[in-house]
Amino acid sequence: MKRIGTRLAVATTAVVLLLAPAFGQSRSTRAERELFAAMNQSRQQEGLIELRWDESLATAARLHAMVMAKHRSVRHTFENEPDLSARIKETGAHFTWLSENVTQGPAAQSIHEQFMRSPSHRANILDADMNSVGIGVVERDGQLFAVEDFAQLR
Repeated sequence: MKRIGTRLAVATTAVVLLLAPAFGQSRSTRAERELFAAMNQSRQQEGLIELRWDESLATAARLHAMVMAKHRSVRHTFENEPDLSARIKETGAHFTWLSENVTQGPAAQSIHEQFMRSPSHRANILDADMNSVGIGVVERDGQLFAVEDFAQLR
C-alpha cells in the first residue's frame, strides 16, 4: 500500500511539473516576492523576526498552487494529492512544525489583506514558532492562486 501511495505522489508531482509551462510559472514570481515582503513587514510590525525564504517550501507551495489553479479551486489537499506534510517531505525539507495558507485573488496585495483579515491565516503569518516560509503563486484566467507554506525547519 505504501508503495502505491509513493508512486501516486511521484506521478502527481510529475504531472504538476508538466503543467507548469501551461500556467506561465517561473522560478520566483513578482507576486511571490510581494507576498513575502508584505508577510515579513506584518511580522516586523508585531515585533517578530522575519521568516527566511526556503526554496524547498517554495517548491511544495508552487506545486500545490499549480494543482489549485488546475482545479480552479482553493483547498489544502485535493483527492489523490499528498497532504501538506508529505508534500513538504517530498521536497527534502526537515521540519518540526508546519502550517499553510491558501487562497485566490486578483493581486498579491489583496491576497495578503485577505490573509490578515482571517484569524487563522493571520495566526499562521504571525506564528513566532515558525522560522521559514515558501510561497507559490500561479496565475490562471486573471486569478492568482496562492500558497504560503510555513515551517519550523530543523
